[in-house]
Amino acid sequence: MDLLSVRQNLVASNLANIDTPGYRTKDINFQAEFQNYVDGMPPEVVEVPGLTTRNDGNNVSLERETRLLAENALKFRVAASLELSHLKMKRMAIHDGSPQ
Repeated sequence: MDLLSVRQNLVASNLANIDTPGYRTKDINFQAEFQNYVDGMPPEVVEVPGLTTRNDGNNVSLERETRLLAENALKFRVAASLELSHLKMKRMAIHDGSPQ
């Protein structure tokens, strides 16, 4: 969930700078960074290659960023649901199997 929060902040920053001349889209490689995070390393924020750059040097794509927002929200909901299930199982184990 921490990596999802990092990505959410990056996407929000990209959207906030959609009209900033020279701003370059930033992101993390979520799959690679997940393993690094498990190993205790902080995520590496990189510029996103291959995006169309406008005349002002900005390459933020509204379509890409809104898609990432939706994707990230879905992943966050799934992670939160899994964490809630895990907590419920712990609670049941503490209370000898009864779901209090």
